[in-house]
Amino acid sequence: MSVLLFLAQTLRIAVPYLFAASGGAIAERAGVVSLTLEGFMLGGAFGAVMGAYYTGNAWLGMLCGIAAGLLLGTIHALASIRFRADQVVVGVAINLFSVGITRFFLQLSFGSSSNSPRVVGFGSGSGGGSAAFLANPLVWLGLAVIPVLAFVVNKTRFGLRVRAVGEHPQAAASVGVPVNKVRYIAVIASGALAALGGVYLALDQHQFTDSMTAGRGFIALAAVIFGRWDPLRAGVACLLFAAAETLQIQLQAAQIIPSQFVAMIPYVLTIVAVAGVVGRSTPPAALGKTSE
Repeated sequence: MSVLLFLAQTLRIAVPYLFAASGGAIAERAGVVSLTLEGFMLGGAFGAVMGAYYTGNAWLGMLCGIAAGLLLGTIHALASIRFRADQVVVGVAINLFSVGITRFFLQLSFGSSSNSPRVVGFGSGSGGGSAAFLANPLVWLGLAVIPVLAFVVNKTRFGLRVRAVGEHPQAAASVGVPVNKVRYIAVIASGALAALGGVYLALDQHQFTDSMTAGRGFIALAAVIFGRWDPLRAGVACLLFAAAETLQIQLQAAQIIPSQFVAMIPYVLTIVAVAGVVGRSTPPAALGKTSE
């Protein structure tokens, strides 16, 4: 039974990672660096809570969260593709912007800089039970997003274009592929997908708290790198990191070793995993390079 509980908690923790990693995978395969995942998730979480609070409907909250991700993804695309800004700098800027703008509107809307009032979510109750977990459509969408993205990237015409503009944009342009258009679509889709990770967090916890994503976007990006920019491998990496986080939670509850060392487990695993694969993996050849 404990094994089943461990697996269930791992899946629950993995859902936001899966959404964010899918967004990072499609953008980076198109040649655009995705340091923005953390900001996309935070924007999606805040948009979902605002939508759910003012409409009283979780589905409309989810749509508002996706809209926030689309907006941030569009900003990222314009800065990185249209104005050819340094993509790492743009990523840092959007992450900081998301922290600041959500904190500002949190204070403006609810008179608090730390958390929002409770809102409706999917399922029932506080979201802690297995029934509520299984009733949450975002759980099933999160589990499906990686295999669907893998099919799109590897088996469709659009996926072929994404891979082409991420590897050889000049060659793709020479056969009529609109490089910038494909990148725009990939980056904006990345914003929406990563935002769904934030939507899941916010509606599962039934409120927004300041900086609630807590570095999950960066761990999702590490999963993309660890998975060598392949969606299925990135999904497996997300499950691995989620399992490490679940182990951390259970060890803290057992109080076997000092909590400070236990809290380090997911991040140490992330560093070790990425350090072990970076030198042996090849990113998309045009990653981070602008196209004329």
